[in-house]
Amino acid sequence: MPERPLAQAFDELRFGARRTLNLRAQQPTVADAVVRCEQWLRQQQVEGASEVLVITGRGLRSLDGVSPVRAAIAALLYSLRRRNVIAAFAEHTAGSFAVTPAPVRALFEAPKRRREPSTMSRRPVVPQLAALEPDTTALLAELAQVQLLALGVRDPTRAQLEDEMLRQFAALSPAVGTSADAEARLQQALVRALEEVDLD
Repeated sequence: MPERPLAQAFDELRFGARRTLNLRAQQPTVADAVVRCEQWLRQQQVEGASEVLVITGRGLRSLDGVSPVRAAIAALLYSLRRRNVIAAFAEHTAGSFAVTPAPVRALFEAPKRRREPSTMSRRPVVPQLAALEPDTTALLAELAQVQLLALGVRDPTRAQLEDEMLRQFAALSPAVGTSADAEARLQQALVRALEEVDLD
């Protein structure tokens, strides 16, 4: 029987089975992965977990090695942080995230400026964006709202949000190309852009 990798042994010691969600092993669809992850993280928050591990996989078997599940979970984590379900998260490995659940009381302290974009805002009528998957649109809306907030626009109108989403889309599209995995690459680029905003 082969010896387990040392890194895996340290992860089991640090997090344990009860504090680990292994989406890679479950192989859910992107939508199912998002639902399962949010439910599980909310449960961990209620149980008072101090740190948990979410394993998404690196997407090595996905088209061109890009993991749509990882991109969707990264977008979810940004969303849950703004809703005070989690306090922080960081890439643990190329295929996992270490997540710190927020205290339950934080759910009642979410400031207005960190409000989620409305459902209406996440479903723009702009023809150039209408064909995108909901996860991609959500990432575009998230990045657009962050950029508008940086400009001092706390409550953008739908038109302002859509204009900013189009600007982000136009800036990133040439870099991701038009191949079959272009949308997965776009999601990856959007997640990276959000990560870089957080580092500023």
